[in-house]
Amino acid sequence: QVQLVESGGGLVQAGGSLRLSCAASGRSFSSCAMGWFRQAPGKEREFAAAISSSGGTTRYSDSVKGRFTISRDNAKNTVYLQMNNLRPEDTAVYYCAADFRRFYATTNRADYDYWGQGTQVTVSS
Repeated sequence: QVQLVESGGGLVQAGGSLRLSCAASGRSFSSCAMGWFRQAPGKEREFAAAISSSGGTTRYSDSVKGRFTISRDNAKNTVYLQMNNLRPEDTAVYYCAADFRRFYATTNRADYDYWGQGTQVTVSS
């Protein structure tokens, strides 16, 4: 069984930064693509960023491109999401997810097999 544990969420003012971490255990971390999704109150969970198993390819939603950076450290079984220039509309619960069926980064929520419990990010104006 795979476990994903997110950390690093919190309250920040608009324009500030946060770094989310997601620690994985239970299966070979280097063989899975990883993604970050987010869900705001009353909205569906949406794609934010994804990274291939090797870390060589990344993908971003248009809403976070240029402000967020996804990265991974396979030696530490951890994926990160650096979030800069945060906006109030970035407020959401952020989830990391693992896709063990593909090596490449995918934006499709249905492609991900395992999910973390989420971490709250709140951006005040």
